[in-house]
Amino acid sequence: MSALKKTMHITWLGEQRYLGVAESGHQLLIDNSAVKVGVSPMEALLAALATCTAYDVVEVMNKRRTPLSSYRIEVEGERAESDPKRYTRITLRHLAAGPGVSETQLLRAAQLSHEKYCSVAASLNSEIVVEAVLEHQGQPA
Repeated sequence: MSALKKTMHITWLGEQRYLGVAESGHQLLIDNSAVKVGVSPMEALLAALATCTAYDVVEVMNKRRTPLSSYRIEVEGERAESDPKRYTRITLRHLAAGPGVSETQLLRAAQLSHEKYCSVAASLNSEIVVEAVLEHQGQPA
């Protein structure tokens, strides 16, 4: 079985600012500098989880013929106090409306996303092999 692969190239822009470019060409600015112009890596992780879940919820509700007329997720992450200061709890608050949309339907759609469909949630709940490969490029010209 062939693994699905995604690649992203991250380039340091100075300070603690980085530009990520996906293989599609789309860009993401990650910034942990004193004066931020982008989101921090941990904020990007929250956004990835929330948008992955939102995608699933919207799709599930559409398939059930109860489309949403408005929808947003408020995501909050609690972090450990000691390094590596990982998230210890993440809360996703779904705020939705639409004709015929019930709290029960919305809850079920969110559960399906978290338990079955959202690859970001599944990644956060698993052991991931992270490998560092180093390539020294010498002194810049």
